[in-house]
Amino acid sequence: RQLPVTQLQPGKYQPRKEMDEVKLAELAESIKAQGVIQPIVARELAPGQFEIVAGERRWRASQLAGLSEVPVVVRELDDRTVIAMALIENIQREDLNPLEEAQALQRLIDEFSLTHAEAAGAVGRSRASVSNLLRLLELPVAIRVLLETRRLEMGHARALLTLAPELASKLAQEAADQGWSVREVEHRAQQFAAGKVPGALRKGKPAAAAPQADIASLETELSESLGTKVVFNHGRGGKGKLVIHYTDLDTLDGVLERLRLQRS
Repeated sequence: RQLPVTQLQPGKYQPRKEMDEVKLAELAESIKAQGVIQPIVARELAPGQFEIVAGERRWRASQLAGLSEVPVVVRELDDRTVIAMALIENIQREDLNPLEEAQALQRLIDEFSLTHAEAAGAVGRSRASVSNLLRLLELPVAIRVLLETRRLEMGHARALLTLAPELASKLAQEAADQGWSVREVEHRAQQFAAGKVPGALRKGKPAAAAPQADIASLETELSESLGTKVVFNHGRGGKGKLVIHYTDLDTLDGVLERLRLQRS
């Protein structure tokens, strides 16, 4: 059915913090030419008052296009379904940066007391993917800002999780300024973890690959596979330790599940 744009309001569970003004203007031009092809999904809050569940960009662009009414599908939905739908819509269209995804997932978990596995099922993601995203919330504020502004990617941020906050922030800023690849940041993080501060970092020049680059790559691969931080403490003579981190029993159970073990 058609509803006045004034009867709609943004959803309180919208995970996206900002909208690209250029893309919004482009969508408005498309709506002027073609109309709103896909209806907005909303739920009724009170007579004549509706909350947008999916389609806030279309609603905003429709107003820019000068429309007074938009097509809306009104559904009866509980809060858990609403937040899941809002998150899924944005993830599927790749509109969210990794930190926004992590924050939305954490809100879903907190508000409905979900495990990582339940949250993963609600949004159609793997448990490992959800756990990896949530780890981004442990990063220092400076690094999170770089993620939000898309100056760093998720791969960069995950490589920095093994470092102390001050070192991680310094390396993150340098990586953003110099345009380093994820592999380069992994190499630098490995050097820091081994107590070797690259002189090139202070000069802002690319450093040669660390001798333990293979170990850094393996750490990343295992971390992705297990859904939690994995660190190799490599010593002399080929000896060392493999350290698997977990933040709670839910994460531990996920690790044991992947290792085909069971916690007694």
